[in-house]
Amino acid sequence: MKKRLAAILALAAAHAVLGSGLSAQAPARVEITPDQAEVEVTGTLRLEARALDGAGREIPGAAVRWIASTPELASVDEDGVVTGLNAGMARITAVAGSQIGSVSVVVRALPPSELRAEVGTQTPFAGQVVPIRVRAFNRLGEPVDDPVLGYESSDPAVAEVDAAGLIFARRPGTALIRVSGAGVTGSTEVTVRPDPGVTYALEPVEARVRTGDVVRFTATARSGGEELRAFPEWSLSGVGAQVDDEGGQGVFVAEEPGTYRVTARMGERDVVSGVVLVEPRGADAELIQVGRGGIADHHSGDVWVFEGVDGRDYAYIGTFMWDWMKIWDVTDASHPILTDSIQLDARRINDVKIHPNNRLGIVTREGASSRRNGMVLLDLSTPAHPTILSEYTETLTGGVHNVWISGEHELVYAVHNGTSAVHVIDISNPEAPAEVGRWGIDSASRSLHDVIVQDGYAYVSYWDDGAVILDVGAGTHGGTPTTPTFVSQFKYPIGNTHVTWRYGRYLFVGDEIFPAGWDADKAIHARGYIHVLDVSDIENPVEVAKYEVPEAGAHNVWVEDDKLYVGYYQAGLRVVDISGELRGDLYKQGREIATILTTDDQTTTPNWPMAWGAQIFKGRIYSSDLNSGLWITELKERPRVVF
Repeated sequence: MKKRLAAILALAAAHAVLGSGLSAQAPARVEITPDQAEVEVTGTLRLEARALDGAGREIPGAAVRWIASTPELASVDEDGVVTGLNAGMARITAVAGSQIGSVSVVVRALPPSELRAEVGTQTPFAGQVVPIRVRAFNRLGEPVDDPVLGYESSDPAVAEVDAAGLIFARRPGTALIRVSGAGVTGSTEVTVRPDPGVTYALEPVEARVRTGDVVRFTATARSGGEELRAFPEWSLSGVGAQVDDEGGQGVFVAEEPGTYRVTARMGERDVVSGVVLVEPRGADAELIQVGRGGIADHHSGDVWVFEGVDGRDYAYIGTFMWDWMKIWDVTDASHPILTDSIQLDARRINDVKIHPNNRLGIVTREGASSRRNGMVLLDLSTPAHPTILSEYTETLTGGVHNVWISGEHELVYAVHNGTSAVHVIDISNPEAPAEVGRWGIDSASRSLHDVIVQDGYAYVSYWDDGAVILDVGAGTHGGTPTTPTFVSQFKYPIGNTHVTWRYGRYLFVGDEIFPAGWDADKAIHARGYIHVLDVSDIENPVEVAKYEVPEAGAHNVWVEDDKLYVGYYQAGLRVVDISGELRGDLYKQGREIATILTTDDQTTTPNWPMAWGAQIFKGRIYSSDLNSGLWITELKERPRVVF
C-alpha cells in the first residue's frame, strides 16, 4: 500500500509541476513510439513521447515526465531510456500535463552463457539409470531457469542418454555426455562398471495420510550385503498429488483424497513402487465473533492488544488517511469501550507497538504537515488515556511505516521511508531516543516495508528486493543488536514483499499487490499470497509451499500453536493449519480450517472486507479491518473425523 500511495502522490505532484511548465495549449493525448518494444535484462532502449493537441498536432516544447509503472521489471530515466531489470511485461508511462500515455515493454531474460553438467556418480554400474543435473548461468553469473537443452552420448552402446537427460548405463566402458542449449555446450564423462547384481527396494511400501501430509520415500540399492548409492527417477500415478526429488528422496504430498502409486525407476529394467492412501484432512474449525469496535467514519490501520498496568486489557488502533489513534478497553471482549483518542500530525498512523513492560507505546507517523514524521512514544501509566511522552524525528523525517520493539535491549527497529533503511533507535531513555545503528540495501530503487525481530534475527520485507535476513544478535554472522549484518536474501520476480514471520524451520513471506488507481474509499481488488520458505539452512532459503486464496490479497500475519492467521484483505480473516512438514499448495490441500468476512453495517465501504491482520491475545483473535475497525473472534475447533 505504501508504494502505490507514494506513486499516486508523486504522479499528482508531477502533474502540478508540469502544468506550470507547459505552453498555454494543454495536451489532448500523449503518443509514445515505438508502441511495442523488447529489451533484454540489463539492456537499454529509448522511447520517444510527443504531446499532441486535439487535432493530432505535436505541441512544441511540451514537457514530458517518464514513470516506470512496474519498477520491479524496468526503470526509465528522464530522457525515456528504459533499462530492463527482470524478465516480464513492463509498463512505461509518459505524462504531459494531465494526459497519460503508456506502452508495454517485453523484458527478455538473459540467455545461458555457461552450462554445468553433473551426474550423481561418474562410475555407474551397468543396468543403472542416472539423471544428469544441468545448471545454466547467464553472463552475469545468475542462474537461468528451465533452459531448453539437448543431450548426446559419444558412445550410446556404453551409456545412452535420452531427451530428458537420463543416462542409461549399458556395458562397461567410458562415454562422454554432451549437453547443449542456446549455442552453449557442457559435458561430463561417465565410466560404466560391470553389474555386480544390484537389488532395489523402496520405503515405505504403504502409507495412510491426510491431504497436505508429506510422505518421504527412500529408495535403496544393495549388492550382496553392501548398500550402494541409488539414483531414482520418481513418478506418480493419479491426479491431485505431486512427488518431487529432494536429495534422492521422493517427497509426496496430495491435494485431493485418493489412492496414489509412487514409483522409483532405478535401472533400465528395475522399478520399485509404494502406495499412498490419502483421506480428506478432516479437521476444521469456526471463527465465532465475540465483539466489535466498529469504526465507519474513517479507515483503520494496525492494532496491538495488551494488558495495561492497571490490569485491564486494551486495543490500540492506528488509522489510514486520518490523524487519530483510538484506544479501546477490551477487558470485556464482548463489549469493547472506546475510552480515548490521540490526535497526531499525520495522514497515516500505520503501526502501533507496545513495549513488553506495557508502560511504553510507539506509534508511527506518515504524511505529517511539518514533514517531520518519525515516531511518537506514549506514556501508558494510564493506559485508557495515554499521553505523548516524546517524539523522535531526527533521522526519520521521511516517515516510518513499521517498527519492532526489542524490550530486552531497549531498542526500536524502525522502517524509514526516506532512506529505505532499518534504523536502530535506543529508547533506554524514552524521553530522549537516539539512533545507534542502521542497515540498508545499497540500491537506488530499493523500497522497505516491514521488520520483525525473532531470536536474534531481523526479518526485513524489502519489497522488490524480497525478504532479507539480518543477524542482530543471533551470533551466527557477527551481528549485534545495534550492528546488523547480512545473512541471506530471498527475492522473486513479482516483488512486493510486504511482511514476514518466522516459525520453526519456516519463514512465512507475504506479498501485497494493489491495482493501479485504487481508491481507499471504494472496493480494492488486492492480490498477493503467502510464500513458505524453508530456512533450515538460513543462508539458503528455499520456497517449499504457498498459501493463496483465489481472487484476494494477503496482508499481515500472526503464527501461534501451529496455526497461521492471515488478514487476507477482501477474503477476510483466515486460519491455516501449518502442523508438520509443509509442501505444495496449502489452500488446495484443505489446510485452511476457518474463515470470517470482516464486514458488517459499520463500515466505510459496504460489503467489502479488508482484513488487516490478527493478533492472538488471551485465547482470542484481535483483528483490524481497513474499512470497519476492530474485530474480536474466537477459534472453535471441531474434532477430526477419521474414516
